[in-house]
Amino acid sequence: MNELILLVEDDPSVRDTTVIGLEGAGFKVVSAEDGPGGIERFDRVRPDLVILDVMLPGMDGLEACRRIRSRSSVPILLLTARGDPVDVVLGLEAGADDYVTKPFDLPVLVARIRAVMRRVKQGREPRTLRLGPLTVDLEGCRVWRDEEEIHLTPTEFKLLVELAGRPQQVFTREMLLERVWGYDYLGDSRLVDVTVQRLRSKIEEDPANPRLIRTVRGFGYRAGG
Repeated sequence: MNELILLVEDDPSVRDTTVIGLEGAGFKVVSAEDGPGGIERFDRVRPDLVILDVMLPGMDGLEACRRIRSRSSVPILLLTARGDPVDVVLGLEAGADDYVTKPFDLPVLVARIRAVMRRVKQGREPRTLRLGPLTVDLEGCRVWRDEEEIHLTPTEFKLLVELAGRPQQVFTREMLLERVWGYDYLGDSRLVDVTVQRLRSKIEEDPANPRLIRTVRGFGYRAGG
């Protein structure tokens, strides 16, 4: 069954062209033209992936991202015309899994979508990992601390699996970009750093003093616990 994508884009020419291109790549697509409409459509159709333009009328893409993330772990990809690194970081902190800068080539967008979808489908072998007080269910893609389930996005889950699956190994940011994102991000380590920060906020008892995901200064990250 083809994945269903929700595209929220206010520019009619970009929206129509992108819908045609994504359908040509084998996806099913529904669309909305503003933030409130995107939220309403999301609640109605429950897509497999959401693409949000950052600059939306009614409610910007960052707020729409936060609202969707508060109710679902669905993969979210942002479209942004902004080149300021702060805007990218804000988008990732809002819960997005990835971003594409406008104007974009459709093959690039499709590649990013497929990379995110692969992360959703990976790690489904019938086994578990342990990291300190955490239990990571690789078959069900779920995480618990003792009896409490912790809800992670697909990217956060894949990052945790990579680190927890090789305890004490130090991962450089470049290694994590390749293993988790599965795409050439031209050394954009912000994706790694922001996602680690988000993951720590969910799994660490004290995110300011992390014990489960440790920073190895000058190198990258490793699992602790």
